[in-house]
Amino acid sequence: MENKIEGDQPADTGGIQLQTRRAWLADAVELLSSMRFAISLLTLIAIASVIGTVLKQNEPMPNYVNQFGPFWFEIYSKLSLYAVYSAWWFLLIMTFLVISTSLCVIRNAPKMIKDMRSWRDNVREQSLRNFHHRSEWQSSNGRGKMTEQILAHLARVGYRFKLVEKEGATLIAAKQGAANKWGYIFAHSAIVIICVGGLLDSELPIRFQQWFMGKVPFEGSGIIAKIPEQHRLSLSNPTFRGNTMIPEGASSSTAILPQASGVLVQDLPFTIKLKKFTIDFYSTGMPKLFASDVEVTDHDTGKSFSSTIKVNEPLIYKGIAVYQSSFEDGGSRLQVKAYPMLGPDASTLAMTGEVGGSTALKPGTGNDFTIEWSGFRPFNVENMARNGSDVRAVNPNQTLNEKFTADLDKHLGSAAKNANNKDLKNVGPSLQYKLRDKTGQAREFHNYMQPVEINGDYMILAGTRDSPGDAFRYLRIPADDEDSIKDWMRLRAAVQNPEMRAQAVTRFAESALKRNQSSGAQKSDLWATSAKISLEAFAGDDKLSGLNAISKLLEKVPQAEQEKVAEGFIKVLNGTMWELWMVAREKEGLPAFELDEKHARFLQLAIGALSDATFYGAPVYLQLTGFDEVKASVLQVTRSPGKNVVYLGCLFLVIGVFSMFYIRERRLWVWIKDNDHGAHALMALSSQRKTLDFEKEFEQLKLHLQQLSTQAGLESQAAPADTPRNAE
Repeated sequence: MENKIEGDQPADTGGIQLQTRRAWLADAVELLSSMRFAISLLTLIAIASVIGTVLKQNEPMPNYVNQFGPFWFEIYSKLSLYAVYSAWWFLLIMTFLVISTSLCVIRNAPKMIKDMRSWRDNVREQSLRNFHHRSEWQSSNGRGKMTEQILAHLARVGYRFKLVEKEGATLIAAKQGAANKWGYIFAHSAIVIICVGGLLDSELPIRFQQWFMGKVPFEGSGIIAKIPEQHRLSLSNPTFRGNTMIPEGASSSTAILPQASGVLVQDLPFTIKLKKFTIDFYSTGMPKLFASDVEVTDHDTGKSFSSTIKVNEPLIYKGIAVYQSSFEDGGSRLQVKAYPMLGPDASTLAMTGEVGGSTALKPGTGNDFTIEWSGFRPFNVENMARNGSDVRAVNPNQTLNEKFTADLDKHLGSAAKNANNKDLKNVGPSLQYKLRDKTGQAREFHNYMQPVEINGDYMILAGTRDSPGDAFRYLRIPADDEDSIKDWMRLRAAVQNPEMRAQAVTRFAESALKRNQSSGAQKSDLWATSAKISLEAFAGDDKLSGLNAISKLLEKVPQAEQEKVAEGFIKVLNGTMWELWMVAREKEGLPAFELDEKHARFLQLAIGALSDATFYGAPVYLQLTGFDEVKASVLQVTRSPGKNVVYLGCLFLVIGVFSMFYIRERRLWVWIKDNDHGAHALMALSSQRKTLDFEKEFEQLKLHLQQLSTQAGLESQAAPADTPRNAE
C-alpha cells in the first residue's frame, strides 16, 4: 500500500545534473589552463627533445636494427622514437600546450586589460593608511591649490591621473607602467603562436593526408615519373621538407620525403636543372664551399631563369625554398680490374661500372655474385690512425699464441698494424661497393686507388665490413716497385699453386745447403721437409691457413721449446716464400730480384697481408684503375608557411619579456582634505615588485610633493607596515 502525502512534488534533478555538468566543465577548463598542467607539458616536451637529440632521427631502419637489436627496435618503433618530432604523441602534447596556453590567455587577458584600465579610485582614507609606503604632510595652502601643485608634478614625472571628489575630500588616483601586464599577454600569446607555427611546419598536414586522403609511402623502387598517385603529394600540399639529388646536366621536378616505411613524392611547380656543381677545398682537402648553378623553369608560364644556390644562400621561388644541402656522386663511370682472391688463378679481368648500378661477376663460372656500385669519392681526407683497424684483431676465431704473434710481428711486420700518423691527408680516390651472393647476403668493401704511406711503408688499403652499422676494417697490402698490387697478387696465387710450392721448396733446400756449406741427401731432405711443412701449413685449407695454421703446429711443441722452434719456422717460411715469389715472377717472364733490404721488407709485409686476407671475405679484389666523375648536388626543398608565424611569435615573446622585466607598474593615491590650518595630504604608493629603485623613487616622490607646500611648518610621517590590508 502506497502512502502519499498531498502537496509533495517530485525533486528537480535536471537542474542538479546541469549544475554538475557545468561544474565538471569548469574543473576541466581550470585544469587545462592551470600553470601546473602547462609545466607538465613543457617537461614532457623537454624529455622528448632530449631523446630526439641523443637518438639520431630519421635514419634508415636497418641502422636501428643493427644498433639496438630486433627486440628493442620493435619497442622503440612502437613509441615512434626514430622520428620523435613527427610522432603522434609529440604532436598531441604540442596541441594540448596550445590549448592550455590559449585558455590561460582567454581567461586572464580580459581581467588584465580591465585592471590596466581601472584607476582603483574606490579606496578610502583608512585603506591608504595601511600601505607600507605612505606619507602625510600639512600645508597652509588650500585643498584646491595643493591639488593643482601635485597634479602638475605628477604630469612632469609621467604619471596619468584621475580626480575624484568624495567625503569632503579630493582623491588623486594616478598610475604609471600599466603596460606591464601586456608583457604577460604577449609572452603567453607568443607560446601559442610559436607552437601553431611549429605544427604548421610539422608533418601533421601530411599525416592528415595519409589518414583521410589515402596517401601511403612508396616502399619499392623505380622511375619517379611512374610512381602511382597514392604515393604523390600535390602542389597544394601546405608544408613539406624533402630532398632532391640532381646530377650535372640532369633535372628534377620532384622532392623525396622520407617516411618510416618508405618515401612520399612531392611534386614541385617548377623544374630545377643542374648546369654545374662547384666545390672548393681548404689546404687540408676538406670542403670549403660548394654551390649549384641551376636553371629553374616555371611549369605555369614556361619561363626560365638562372640562379646559384650556395650554403646559407637559398633560392626562394613561389613560396618554396631550395637550400644547398650536400653533394653526392651522380653516377660516375668506373674502370676497375678484378683480381682473384681464391685459388691458384692469377689472371685479371677488366670491368666497368656506374655508381648506383650493378654488374654480374663472371656469369657462368659458378661465382654467382653481383657487384653493386654504391659509392665513389675522387678525394678522401683521412686520419689513418682512426681508419687503421686491424683485421685480425677483430676475428672471433683468432687462436694465435700471444707470444708467437708478437714474435711474428717483430720479425715479419703485420699488414694490419695500427697507424700512428694522426695527420689528416688526402689519400686520393676510393671505390665503395657491395658484393651480394645468390642468397641475397651482401658484404661491403671500400678500396683505395693509390697506395698510402703508413709507418714509412706504402700500403694499398682494402676495407671490408659485414653491415652498414660497422666500421670498415682495412687489409693492408704492400705496394710493389711499380706502386701496384701485382706482385702481391702473384705471390697469393703462387701460395695456392701446388706445383709452384714444390719448386719453391726444392730451391729453398738447395740454397739452404749452399748457405750452410753442407751436403748430403739427408740434410737436403731435412731442409725440404721443413720448408714443405711451413709452406703447406701457411697455404692451409678452407678452415685454417696463414699464421694461424703455423700457430696450431707450435701448440704441439713443448712450451719450453716454442720460442726456438718459432724462430726456425720464421726463417724457413721467409726463405721459402722468397723462392716462391721468384718462381711466380719467372713464370710470367719477369726478372728475379736480388735479396736486399727493400724487397725483404716487402716480403715480410706481404706475408702478414696474406695471413690477414683470410678474413677479407671476398672471392675477388677490385682495384680502381680509372674513372669519369659525374657530380650530383643534393638540394633540400621546403615549404614552411609556419616560418613567418614563428617569427611573429618570437617578436611577441621579445615584447612580452621586455615588458615584464623592464616596465614596472606603480599606483599612486593622494587623499587631500581641508582642515583648520589649510589642507592635509595622505600619499600611498604601491608596486608589484619592491626593488631598490622603487624605494628610491618613493623617497624622491615624497620629498618633491612635500616641498611643493610653501608653509614652513611642514610635518611628515612615514610609519612602516607589513603588507597592505586593503589596496582598493
